[in-house]
This record gives sequence, structure tokens and C-alpha cells, in this order.
Amino acid sequence: ELARQLLSGGAERIYLFGHGENSIYQINHQLRLLQEEGVGEKATIVPVIGDMKDGPYMRYILSQLRADVIFHTAAYKHVPLMEQNPVAVVENNVFGTANLLEASLESNVKRFVLISTDKAVDPVSVYGASKMLCEQLTLSYARKARDCGSDSAYMFVRFGNVLGSRGSILPLFTDQIRKGGPVTVTDPAMVRYFMTIPEACSLVLKTGGVGINGESYLLDMGDPVRIYDVAEQLIRFMG
Repeated sequence: ELARQLLSGGAERIYLFGHGENSIYQINHQLRLLQEEGVGEKATIVPVIGDMKDGPYMRYILSQLRADVIFHTAAYKHVPLMEQNPVAVVENNVFGTANLLEASLESNVKRFVLISTDKAVDPVSVYGASKMLCEQLTLSYARKARDCGSDSAYMFVRFGNVLGSRGSILPLFTDQIRKGGPVTVTDPAMVRYFMTIPEACSLVLKTGGVGINGESYLLDMGDPVRIYDVAEQLIRFMG
């Protein structure tokens, strides 16, 4: 969705960077179809396969691409799964982000926007703690950019659950309902903030446009919703 909005917004060149060849292929294919329909038909789309845990490769790639803006959306983010795999989440989320930040500074990237989470505030999970460290790393590179006289801007934006995104509870509920139940809710009193994918991406792009170096931004998610109520409404909606 972020790439689609960038394409329709007039981006000259879009790099799709990820380590999953299938997801990068699918995104690239979807964007090509949009171009055939006349959306951003003059834009250049470049799929790039790589792993941000590989520091030297990240520095090489960014030195070649010369990207102006980076939206850093990559993270292991399934909370229960990450509790069982703390080494992997720290290696990917924290060290991977450090590599990307260092490569960005070396290549003089003009704007770096880290996509963070409300779970980074007083974190109670491995995932939340990893994203809190990513935020601190981003702020440290904002200071480095300022100290070396660069006009680059490093910032992060926090928001809650995005409906239908990877790691969202909705696909799980939908699968459970299709199988005839049961629909599992860990705690009936648990509340979460929700917004749609297009809303989140639009606000992320605005942050990238108006954000100031070293600043943190929090999207207005509206009122929190009980997970139990979401499950109940989804069951009714699906008949």
C-alpha cells in the first residue's frame, strides 16, 4: 500500500527492498499492473532482494541506489512468536535497523522514516523492546547527522494495529470463523487501537514529508476497541 501511494503520488523511482523473493515479486507485479492502467506510468520500479542483517551489503546497495527517502517497514512482528525467538527478533529488528541506519548516513539519505509501534512504549514484550531500541538508534543517528552538519532527517512514527496487515489479529479470526470456530480471544478485557492500511500509509507519507530530524510522531488512532467486540462483530459480519 505504501508503494502504491508513492506510485500514484508521483515518485520518480521506487526501490522495493526485502529478503522474501515472493513478496517482492508480488508487490512489483501489482505496481506494474497499476502502471499499465496509467498510474505512475513514468516511474521506475526496481525490486531488490537482500537482507538488512548483512551490513556490508546494505552499504553497497544504498551507495548504488542513491535513494532520497527510506521508509523502514521491515520487522519480525508476531508478538507471541517473537517471545519464543528473542535472539532472532533482536538480530533482525535491532541489528538490521542499525545496519540500515549506518548505510543511510554513509549514502547521505535525505529522509529516514522508521515505522514503529505503540508496543515500544513501556514495552512488556520482546517485540516491543526491540522496537524501542530501534527508536533509540534512529534518534542517535539523528544526532549524528546534526553533529556532522548534514541536512538529513531521521525520525520515527508510532501507531497501533493496522487492520489486515501482517501480524494483525483479523486474518486469524477470519480463518477461525471460516473453519466454524472456535474464535480465540486471550483476554476479553484487552483493548487495542486500530486503523486501516490506507490510512496508516497516508499518514506515514505525511510524516516523511513534514517530519523534523530527531522527532517522534504518534498517529491519532481514535478510540481503543475491545478485541472481544471485534471478534463478535466479525462473526456476525461473516454470517
